[in-house]
Amino acid sequence: MLRMAAVSLLLCRLSLAQTGAGSADSLQSLRVYAIDVEGGKATLYVAPSGESMLVDAGYAGFDGRDAKRIATAAAQAGINQIDYLVVTHYHQDHIGGVPQIAARLPIRHVVDHGRNFENVKDVGALYEAYVALRLRSDYQEVRAGDLIPIHGMRVQVVTASGEAIAKPLPGQGARNPACGEYHALDPDPGENAHSIGFILTYGDFRLVDLGDLYWNQEHDLACPDNKLGTVDVYMTTHHGTKTSGSPQMVWALRPRVAIMNNGPRKGGSPEAWQTIHDSPGLLDLWQLHYSIAGEAGHNVPEPFIANLQEKCQGDGIVLTAHRDGSFTVRNGRTGFEKAYRK
Repeated sequence: MLRMAAVSLLLCRLSLAQTGAGSADSLQSLRVYAIDVEGGKATLYVAPSGESMLVDAGYAGFDGRDAKRIATAAAQAGINQIDYLVVTHYHQDHIGGVPQIAARLPIRHVVDHGRNFENVKDVGALYEAYVALRLRSDYQEVRAGDLIPIHGMRVQVVTASGEAIAKPLPGQGARNPACGEYHALDPDPGENAHSIGFILTYGDFRLVDLGDLYWNQEHDLACPDNKLGTVDVYMTTHHGTKTSGSPQMVWALRPRVAIMNNGPRKGGSPEAWQTIHDSPGLLDLWQLHYSIAGEAGHNVPEPFIANLQEKCQGDGIVLTAHRDGSFTVRNGRTGFEKAYRK
């Protein structure tokens, strides 16, 4: 009997190691799931502690498509609730799916920037539905400099409600030589300019996610001094749209890897793609979709693209990061994986 029990225990451990859920490696790693919501945004972060943070929830409609894809990623991650829902801003491709995912998974805490700065087109009824859900949750309104208290990783808000952190992060603040070439765009008074952005740190690993932050507001983080420093991974801003992701911002970050949450016909602009491609020190750019506008000259090789066709299965990109700063990125469509050492 004892021998049979020992064999059963060994088989259980092997099974956990093969699935990744509950394995020793997953418990010691930060996992990031870039979920395909067809040009919207939904990114699931799972700390080594097991606590989770969902940043935005994609679109409403489409027969619950985006909520289903988020729930699938949560199941793959081995979690059964969202500990923190962070809403970067109130556009339909970011808050639309909130009620649908709340119907599938409990949401413990909701984080956003407070006031709605836009009352046009797509933020009316969807925003009201989101606020109704927010009233039923533990709620935190954040400002630049605040921490989102997730156990096992440090998440610091660096911009919110149109205001950036006043001082550089500790150890950062080097002069940015690219600022002399900066040119402002026409002001954006809406929600993109007020988007939440944050720096996530896990040991020596650093990741930046600025939501849909507008070009002009990026300037407050990058010029004349680089307040954020360099990062390992850049979750591209505004789906790779040309009104975000300025050279002054991207080149100051000097990411080793960038992950673009574009759709086939949204984001992935040739201008934004080229800026990222030309970033000093960049090793690889990964895309959720082949960009139709980018054509052959502004798309990465197929192994680095999760979805090649406009009508697709909605495959995602999974990043696994370790305390020493090393990490891997995997294409959900093919299983192709690449490791990046510190």
